[in-house]
Amino acid sequence: MPLKTNKDQLVKMAVTGDIAQPGLRYPGYVPNTDGQATILPGMAGVVYNARVGDPAFGWSADHLEPGVSIVNPDADAEFALHYLTCMGNKATVTSGLAEGATGIVTGEHARMLVDFEADALELMCVGDSIQIEAYGRGLQFTDFPEIELKKCSPELIDAIPIEKVSDKKIKVPVAIELPPRIMGSGAELNSEYVDQDLMSGDKALMSELGIDQMKLGDLIVIPNADHRYGRGYRTGAVTIALCIHGDSIMIGHGPGILALMACPEPMIEWEITPDANIGNYLNIRKDLWA
Repeated sequence: MPLKTNKDQLVKMAVTGDIAQPGLRYPGYVPNTDGQATILPGMAGVVYNARVGDPAFGWSADHLEPGVSIVNPDADAEFALHYLTCMGNKATVTSGLAEGATGIVTGEHARMLVDFEADALELMCVGDSIQIEAYGRGLQFTDFPEIELKKCSPELIDAIPIEKVSDKKIKVPVAIELPPRIMGSGAELNSEYVDQDLMSGDKALMSELGIDQMKLGDLIVIPNADHRYGRGYRTGAVTIALCIHGDSIMIGHGPGILALMACPEPMIEWEITPDANIGNYLNIRKDLWA
């Protein structure tokens, strides 16, 4: 049975963005950890062959954003798009050949990331508009007010098999545990906005810890990490996060981890579950989880 929340008190409202054109900074070259200059695709646009459930590592790409990346050209509206949209929100195409197609918000990076079925992707063009039913801002666990929920729609929280262990503890399924020492770029940013990358340059360590098996959409736990208002180390704190983009060749960068819930006290237990992925919980690509 899902944990009790205040979802009946939340406001559901529309926000909108347009499919973003991929861009490259001149001259396009990015140095990798060996100092070699490389040009790779990655962020923005319509990505046809990478979706939630696919590997976060192994692509010839940098910061790969799966699915469709959307942005609003108005600065204030873009701010609202980021802060009001939550993971698991419904998205509907409102212009172009794919008008009427529906998808699910699965990530927040420099843009909002939305998963659509392949037949809809084939009809989409850069500039097409997508409207999101923003629902989840202000969500709380009624019986666990100490746990801060972030970017979570009620649909996502209800779908994850979170267990109430006691009046002071819950248990959450996660695919991978990350040591705080490998968290990198984004530590300085507001945890309400955008993700934090893990540092994946040490490939041997990634393999040793099993992190190189991470999938886009995996639920992740970071022990001793307090991501309620920023991103800091706190003994006993726990942060549950979501893998939202792929690996990077840049020093200090790697797959992006978006905070979903955080608590400064040891009130969140976890259980390693290989299929702890929002694709599984939100019925995206059902064939992967059969």
